[in-house]
Amino acid sequence: MHESQESCFSNHLDEIVAAVSLTAPENTPSTLMQTAVFQPPREKLELCEEKAKSYSSRHEYTKAIQELVRCVALTRICYGDAHWKRAEAHVNLAQGYLQLKGLSLQAKQHAEKAKEILTNAVVPPYDDHAEVFKCSIELFHTLGRASLALQKFKEAAENLTKAETLSKELLQCGRISQEKWMEIQARTKLSFAQVYQGQKKSKEALSHYQEALEYMETSKGDKSLECLPVLKELAGVEQALGLHDASINHLLQAHLIILKRKSSSEEAMLSALCVARAAVTSIASGRPEHHDVAEQYFQESMAHLKAAEGMGKAKFLSIQDEYCHFLQVTGQEEKATSILRESLESKVGVFGDLSPEVAETYRLLSGADLAQGNHSGAHKKLKKCLQIQTLLYGPQDKRTMATQQSMDVLFKVPEMAGKPRQPPKAKPACTGVAQHTAGKS
Repeated sequence: MHESQESCFSNHLDEIVAAVSLTAPENTPSTLMQTAVFQPPREKLELCEEKAKSYSSRHEYTKAIQELVRCVALTRICYGDAHWKRAEAHVNLAQGYLQLKGLSLQAKQHAEKAKEILTNAVVPPYDDHAEVFKCSIELFHTLGRASLALQKFKEAAENLTKAETLSKELLQCGRISQEKWMEIQARTKLSFAQVYQGQKKSKEALSHYQEALEYMETSKGDKSLECLPVLKELAGVEQALGLHDASINHLLQAHLIILKRKSSSEEAMLSALCVARAAVTSIASGRPEHHDVAEQYFQESMAHLKAAEGMGKAKFLSIQDEYCHFLQVTGQEEKATSILRESLESKVGVFGDLSPEVAETYRLLSGADLAQGNHSGAHKKLKKCLQIQTLLYGPQDKRTMATQQSMDVLFKVPEMAGKPRQPPKAKPACTGVAQHTAGKS
């Protein structure tokens, strides 16, 4: 992760030069260019701030970052080197790098620059010092999150503590509203929870996730989309601690938010699948009462993709396989086998007849035949599986060797003992071969 950030870091100066350049695009009329050149800096600054927000909302993150870089340059022109507004511009850019591009090194650099400016800042006597403190809160929170991303947990906790202390002081002085304070607390508690989770301290993380959710629901409402990341991360910690009921309930809460917000079919599918998987994990830990939940949400996740084509069809078949595995481990082998048989033709069409998905289906169907005492059918399917795996991975791959061992065991069964053994035939590659690397496990 650090290497990718460092490679981006080398382009950082070029990005700044490009961002503040007055060179117009080829299709920009000269009159518009003259207007841009002679526009007062403060008007340019306001325009750049609005553009940054607009690009960010449209997920045009590179353009948003360029506007934030322009804001840094224009703020320096408008307010000078030692004004706290310049620190605020660096904080905004740091947040952009962190949230929009995931570049924690650049984010940390700009946050530290903002800290240096604030330390020596000249605040005019007529300015509201509360704004400077609010900027400091954002600064310390951003530094904390950047340090967290860099796995500097102690440094992250120290900066988050400073942000939390400052926000509490502002609340006590009446400089921020209770609602704004709760919003800050929600973000800070979530970041603290992530710090503890990064340190593998799940119990400490749990209490902070719970507080973050409480503050978020109070400030934004329990149906807010902003609750989603908290609910999902909280459910993950609860599952790790064996709190399966709570985990499933929080994932269901997140799923309802997604459905009420009329999100995309893919989001709804993934959300339903998360609930199903949590229920399966609970069943595996000795909680069979969650069987119906798993069944319902597997079906719901597949329903969102049933009519899909291309990649959507591939995802549907992948979830269907996961559902079949659930059926097998819960004693519904006959139903699972029926679905697997019906899926074979679709898998050949989507993945190719020489693909890991088709090989795995033959392996599972072989196991089903073996369980029913159909040794001949099991042998045929296992042989097909072995042929595909030999072509895909080679005879020495662990998957191929495991299938070969199963074949050897099968040949020791009295019914098969008299039949001659044949090595797997390497069929010539055809157009349906899926491209998979031998390193895939």
